[in-house]
Amino acid sequence: MWQSTATSNRDFEKMKKSTIWLLTIIMALTFMGLLYIQITYMSNLKRMRDDQFAEGVKRSLYAVTTRLEQDETRHFLEEDIASMETQFYPRTNRDGTVGFNYKVRTATGGDFDLTFNSNTDRRNLSRSLREVMRGKYLYQKGLLDEVILSIINQSSSRPITERADSADIENYLRSELQNNGLDLPFRWAVVNRAGARMYHSADFAPTPAENREMFVQTLFPNDPKNKMYYLKVYFPTKSKYILESVKFMIPSFAFTLILLLTFVFTIILAFRQKRLTEMKNDFINNMTHEFKTPISTISLAAQMLNDGSVLKSPTMLTHISGVINDETKRLRFQVEKVLQMSMFDRQKATLRLQEVDANILIANIASTFKLKVEKYGGRIEAFLDAEEANVNVDEMHFTNVIYNLLDNAVKYRREEEPLLLKIVTRDISDNRLEISISDNGIGMRKEDLKKIFEKFYRVSTGNRHDVKGFGLGLAYVKKILTDMDGEISVDSTPGEGSCFNIRLKLAGNS
Repeated sequence: MWQSTATSNRDFEKMKKSTIWLLTIIMALTFMGLLYIQITYMSNLKRMRDDQFAEGVKRSLYAVTTRLEQDETRHFLEEDIASMETQFYPRTNRDGTVGFNYKVRTATGGDFDLTFNSNTDRRNLSRSLREVMRGKYLYQKGLLDEVILSIINQSSSRPITERADSADIENYLRSELQNNGLDLPFRWAVVNRAGARMYHSADFAPTPAENREMFVQTLFPNDPKNKMYYLKVYFPTKSKYILESVKFMIPSFAFTLILLLTFVFTIILAFRQKRLTEMKNDFINNMTHEFKTPISTISLAAQMLNDGSVLKSPTMLTHISGVINDETKRLRFQVEKVLQMSMFDRQKATLRLQEVDANILIANIASTFKLKVEKYGGRIEAFLDAEEANVNVDEMHFTNVIYNLLDNAVKYRREEEPLLLKIVTRDISDNRLEISISDNGIGMRKEDLKKIFEKFYRVSTGNRHDVKGFGLGLAYVKKILTDMDGEISVDSTPGEGSCFNIRLKLAGNS
């Protein structure tokens, strides 16, 4: 019946562990998938915003070059119109009236005269002039290709500073960028084919990263290749601008990350709690077994005392009383272990602090523990040199602390070396008392020193199998001393021994 129940419990525990692992894997894959989707979406969104930004800048630069070409064309047309000579001069008609002659020279060098009488209506004059101009440009339309070729040949020989004014470039850039929804600071420069700057904005100083993201547009693309110039533009705050457009995704990503960390923390706690539960179950099972033996022994001894023949034998009585005493100590030790176990279920231990003389208390403990040390062929030495040794502690728990440290020294002694235990008290600075408990045992490795005060952690003892325990002793020591506003540290060397140092505030200085 008992084996069946135990087997069922083990199967149940195994099933719970496999279920937790399955849920952990599923949730981990889910979170990883969610994070991957979010990161991919954010990356794609940023790339799309980069493409949109680049497209907007390219449209703006193309529009700027187009406006500059239009400005240059307008310049040549105005110059062409200004080259035409126009002249009004009066003349006397045959009938004695006064009229006006209008002399016009065309772009081809031809001249012709227009005559208007004085009584000609001004509107007719204006209409006639428009007709003259219309005729002029209709005439020029046939020669358009030659005119354009002439403009190109003439314009490419002009200085770039005359063809593209710096103020116009900056104004056109700002206007076109705003039209494309790109209202952010920019820096620009005009360079020749060799890359030399002809002129630029006042603070044009691109970094290597900004050079890699430089936008370049050819100015006057119809110029001969050896006379070409280029407009370069970069945006110092581009990264911030792009980030602003995708920052709405950051809270979502942050919340998912927080949720993932919370899940990981919960899983760790679940496994830790499960481990603690298993340890507690093992602890209770072991305690049950440990209680059975002394109780059975004491019960048997009590029955023997009822035997009259036993009562008549002093040797037997001495033996039975020794057995009862030893088993009672075993029971008390197990009860103390249960007490230590219960301490970890509280946030802070309920302590009855009182002022005690640590020298006297430790002397009594050393005297009691002397028999156990001598049983293994060792000795215990106490050097109680502290002049001020009054501390505020819970006497019972503080006694257990010292006993735990001494008991560990006995457990982890070296078989080939007689055990030597030393207890030293001394005054240290800041009105504190230091208690050192050292031994010449097997010692501990550095990696063990970092974990020995953790609950259920046990130091590996190699091939030794006689060291029993539950990994609670030093965790209990640490907790009690912390709750009594004290501290503990340890120095240890493998094969040489360990030294535990306890520091407590003196009474009246807390």
